[in-house]
Amino acid sequence: MADELKIKVNGRTWPVEASADTPLLYVLANELELKGPRFGCGLAQCGSCSVLADGVEIRSCVTPVAAVADKALTTLEGLPALYAQQKGLAQAPALHPLQQAFIDEQAPQCGYCYNGMLIKSAELLAQNPRPTEAQIRTHMNGHLCRCGTYPRVMKAIKLAASKMAEATR
Repeated sequence: MADELKIKVNGRTWPVEASADTPLLYVLANELELKGPRFGCGLAQCGSCSVLADGVEIRSCVTPVAAVADKALTTLEGLPALYAQQKGLAQAPALHPLQQAFIDEQAPQCGYCYNGMLIKSAELLAQNPRPTEAQIRTHMNGHLCRCGTYPRVMKAIKLAASKMAEATR
């Protein structure tokens, strides 16, 4: 039996009709038609379904929709607006600096991990704007890339951190 719930995603409150125990990923993908979070393993092991809940990464494939009813959710689609909010910008850029850095460094190949890598690295840079390579590796642990582009992901995160630091000077 479906319940009437409300969730806040990317700054907008959405009414959803789903059982309280429905995985958040299914609501995001099927009801809200968001393409960022992806179904990967279904066991919270790969990270492709990651979203931010009040700025903290969660795995939407195992999180019941009712568990996030009082949280502000950010998906891949909402990263530019989140960046603008964090930096006090009047208008959101077309892409979050991390998204641009991933493009510049050609980090994504098949795109399977792209969502989770960006969500987790956005969480990292919000907490630590100038992470060391060791801190990046530790923070990104648990996000899997089928194509093995980890070196490019590392370069992209470092590039984004550098560009974001320059923007605040």
